Amino acid sequence: MKNLWKASDAVKFSGAVGECVYGSRLLGANPALVLHGGGNTSVKTTEHDIHGQEIDVLHVKGSGWDLATIEPQGFAPLRLNAVKHLAELPSLSDTEMVNQLRLNLLDASAPNPSVEAILHACLPFSAVQHTHADAALALTNTIDGDRRVRELWGTSVVVVPYVMPGFDLALACAQEFEKQASSDTVAMILMNHGVFTFADTTEQAYSQMIEVISQAEDYLQTTAGVDITASAAAGKHHGTNGSALQQAALRKELSHAAGCSMFLVNTPNERAHQFISRPDLADVASRGPATPDHVIRTKQFPMIGRDIDTFVSEYHSYFERNRSRFPDVQELDPAPRVVLDRDLGLLTAGTRIVDCEIASDIYLHTIDVIEASEGLGGFVALPESDLFEVEYWELEQAKLKKSSSSPSMSGEVAVVTGSASGIGRACVEALLNQGAAVIGIDLNTSQATETPDFLELAADVTDQASLVAAIDTGIRRFGGIDIVVAAAGIFGASNRIADLVQDDWEATLSVNLTGVSNLLQVAHPYLALAPNGGRVLLVGSKNVPAPGKGAAAYSASKAAVTQLGRVAALEWATDGIVVNTIHPDGVFDTGLWSDELIEQRAASYGLSVDEYKRRNLLGQEITSKDIGDLVATVCTGAFRQITGAQIPIDGGSERVI
Repeated sequence: MKNLWKASDAVKFSGAVGECVYGSRLLGANPALVLHGGGNTSVKTTEHDIHGQEIDVLHVKGSGWDLATIEPQGFAPLRLNAVKHLAELPSLSDTEMVNQLRLNLLDASAPNPSVEAILHACLPFSAVQHTHADAALALTNTIDGDRRVRELWGTSVVVVPYVMPGFDLALACAQEFEKQASSDTVAMILMNHGVFTFADTTEQAYSQMIEVISQAEDYLQTTAGVDITASAAAGKHHGTNGSALQQAALRKELSHAAGCSMFLVNTPNERAHQFISRPDLADVASRGPATPDHVIRTKQFPMIGRDIDTFVSEYHSYFERNRSRFPDVQELDPAPRVVLDRDLGLLTAGTRIVDCEIASDIYLHTIDVIEASEGLGGFVALPESDLFEVEYWELEQAKLKKSSSSPSMSGEVAVVTGSASGIGRACVEALLNQGAAVIGIDLNTSQATETPDFLELAADVTDQASLVAAIDTGIRRFGGIDIVVAAAGIFGASNRIADLVQDDWEATLSVNLTGVSNLLQVAHPYLALAPNGGRVLLVGSKNVPAPGKGAAAYSASKAAVTQLGRVAALEWATDGIVVNTIHPDGVFDTGLWSDELIEQRAASYGLSVDEYKRRNLLGQEITSKDIGDLVATVCTGAFRQITGAQIPIDGGSERVI
């Protein structure tokens, strides 16, 4: 493992806390050391309080902050001596510990201190760093982990048997440190948990961490022939054999088990594929996580294959066997968060895409640890009772609730055609704001930066094979389809019927009508598997009830699409799919309208541009955002009992009314 500390970069961070920020980011940037909020760091300083009196301060990572991106305000400043004094108590509940830590903050607006703050306070060093390094876990999570640790580091490390994080761990570490530490001590190894290093400065503590973990990596290489630095997380992509439809069907079952819609994300990874192909997969993968902190993200073990009923039943039994530890706790949903399937590969589930990605990252590193530990004689995780304590620990559950949100479309997937601009882009943004993940499809993508929740693909709606490929890619990414918004369309050339050009006519109908029928055909099998029922929203036009001269092709195509939607509503009701149509008018901030065209049309009516844009009964301009917001609303549960409807959004048209 490389030491990435650069003095030229470190000096850009002011003071001891700034140096701790820099060192923390170096740790957080390396997933082989910490993952997604894991690990913690601290630094002790001497400062002056509001009375000007000197006070010793512990700056420790705040709960909810990630080491990779932490800022100075992410560290909670605590009265050091008062926190150390807490360690003298015979016992302290988790709730009271959090309360006492908050009472000793020097800044009331600071985040809750790490649950390991007392441990940091008790270590007699200015700088302390803690990681869940893969290489260290690979050593401790073996049949004879203690012997392996001593074989490598001898008495230069303090070894602490597993204790659940919190007050009891702080006491155990303080006791073991007092018994085992010497002038040669370089680190503290927490079995099945992680590593602490410490020094007078953050730079020294960081360098010590890199040195200790490098020694563990070398030991694995020479003793077990395992290169744990060749992480599965960096593995090459592997194409799965399973179909997108199989993935969508599994997602529906999983969502029903969870009691809410869930994404089911595929991680194409060669090392994961090799791991899943192991003949002893069911054995090694069911022993538990690499460290108990991961259980809140991955549950105690993954589901092997697709037998959700058995997984759910076993989870219920696991809960009943251990619930006496927390008599008042309610059972969490029993759905798996990680799925290992020989055809579909590595899949992860969650109500947010970020949760799926976190579970995927964690499990790829779990593969590293399992395979390395197997090379040392066998991977061993903690007993289920210890895992249960962490999974149902109120402080961990509070952390999950704080990081999660539940907008109306959480866990749902939408497909939007014409996503690169205009109404289509507005629909994408509105659906994302409601918590949906969106597969955007356009002939030319927008070149906008993709987010974890948005995947934009180039495809031609008039080419069904092109659509099939795009939908397949989107489902591999998100798991299924709940919502389809057909917003792709063209206005075509403006010609009266007597002057119609056949190519223009056919091009307009090809995009506006055939493109929609293609989309509906491709999407139907997936919509039928939507956990909460499929929803289709077609973008029609005011020209359907009130056509205009010179727009025969456009008006006819939109009228035909409206009729197509009515037929789909009739045919798909038994599949639990609702199909509705909206009819916009005068949406001038789209590609259909240029400034020159708007000026021409306004002049033909004897109106100013502003008057022309507001030529409706309400005198309001209709924007793409208005359309997007309406589309998102119609696709929510509030409209589940409405199908075959046609909804105008035109500010009120005398011709329509």
